[in-house]
Amino acid sequence: MSFDGADAPSPGFSLLTVCTGNICRSPLAELHLARELAGLTSVSVSSAGTMAVDDDVMPEQARALARSFELEPDGHRARFLFERDVRDADLVIALAREHRRAVVAMHPRASRYTFTLREAARLARDVTDDEIATALSHLADDASEADRLRAVVELLASRRGTVEAPEDPLGDDVVDPYRRSDETFAESGRQLVPAADVVADLLRRAGGVA
Repeated sequence: MSFDGADAPSPGFSLLTVCTGNICRSPLAELHLARELAGLTSVSVSSAGTMAVDDDVMPEQARALARSFELEPDGHRARFLFERDVRDADLVIALAREHRRAVVAMHPRASRYTFTLREAARLARDVTDDEIATALSHLADDASEADRLRAVVELLASRRGTVEAPEDPLGDDVVDPYRRSDETFAESGRQLVPAADVVADLLRRAGGVA
């Protein structure tokens, strides 16, 4: 995952969400995941965009969608994605396959910890507590929360190829609503939020938070 100059894990766990402009999908995922993971003290959640213009704000439709999930979007400002952001992350959640490809092209090692959101949810959905315990069994009893979360990211990666993929590859993407109808924004939210809930549940269980 992310390592410092001494090749040792960082003390915290960094989760990065990525889309194109960092004004619709990835900030909604960031805000929602940050709320759902608030009980995990080591976790920091951020977002960026592969073509973002720094300091852009979310369009009104995106802000309205966020508010419909009782999230506060007004403080968000877009941020361009750099290789260091990917390198320093422990889990990268891409909102579509194109974003996952861009992340891995930037930092090939990130293929181990980068998933599209709906892919991550698909891989996480049926993970049992026993499987989590097995994934954590190599850790010391006093392992940090962040190390437990990194171990469960490795578990997710190990499930690739063992969980049935959607017949249509688009099933691993969250639809891009930018400059589209209100219904497209709503559909984007219907795809994004339940998938984020599945991922958050897995991370909470790995971190020992109900």
